[in-house]
Amino acid sequence: MTTESWKALVLDDDPHIASVITFSLETRGFSWETASTGKEAWNLLKKQHFDLAVLDVMLPDISGIALTQRIRTAYSLPIILVSALGEESERIEGLEAGADDYIVKPFSPRELALRAVLAVKHGSGRADAAMVSNGPLQLNLQTNTATWNGTRLELTDIEFRFLLTLASQIGKVVPISHLLNEVWQTQETSGARDMIKSTVYRLRKGALAQISKPDLIVNVRGLGYSMQKL
Repeated sequence: MTTESWKALVLDDDPHIASVITFSLETRGFSWETASTGKEAWNLLKKQHFDLAVLDVMLPDISGIALTQRIRTAYSLPIILVSALGEESERIEGLEAGADDYIVKPFSPRELALRAVLAVKHGSGRADAAMVSNGPLQLNLQTNTATWNGTRLELTDIEFRFLLTLASQIGKVVPISHLLNEVWQTQETSGARDMIKSTVYRLRKGALAQISKPDLIVNVRGLGYSMQKL
C-alpha cells in the first residue's frame, strides 16, 4: 500500500490544530476527513474506511480515550492520541485504552507526520484484528459485512452491530445498557427492551433462519443477551 491510498480521520475541536494536523499528514500523501466531536467522528468511521485516526483527548462530548476504547471494540485501524496532557500516567492511560501512539501538544508537525506513517505501516499487519469470528460466522469490521461459511448474510447496520457486539464477547451475557451504547449509540432506556426484542426477532426470522441458527442469540432474562459459541 502506498501513502497515496492512506486516509486519516482527524478529530479535534480546535480548527487551528486540526488544520496543522491535516497539513502535516498531506505532506506524507494522506487524504483526510475532519470531525470536531466524538459523535461526528464515530459516524464517519461507520460510513467510510480509514487507515488511521488522530484523536484529540479533550473533546466537548466524549474523551478521546473513551472514544479509543469504543473504536477498539469494532475497528482495527491505528490510533494516535494528541493531547496537552503529558504526564506519564495520562500517556499510559491512553496507550492502555488501545492507542498506538500518544503525542503531546505542542508538537512538531513533521514528527506527527512521521509517526502517522509508522503507525499505518506497523498496523498493516493487523488484518486479522479486522475480523471477528464464531465458527463459520465471520464479521468483517472494515466492510461491515457478515458471512456464514463464505456466504454473505443480508443484515441491516443495526443487525450487524448487534451481532458484532455479541460475537465480541462470545458466551458472555452482554447487558442491555452495553447493547444500547454499542449498537444504537444511546443510553436512553425508554423502550429499550422492545427495541432490542424487535432486532432479535428480525435476526431470528431473517439471517439466522437463513443459516438454520435461530437459537444462536440467547435471551438471559433480566440481564441481557449472549451468543452461543459455535
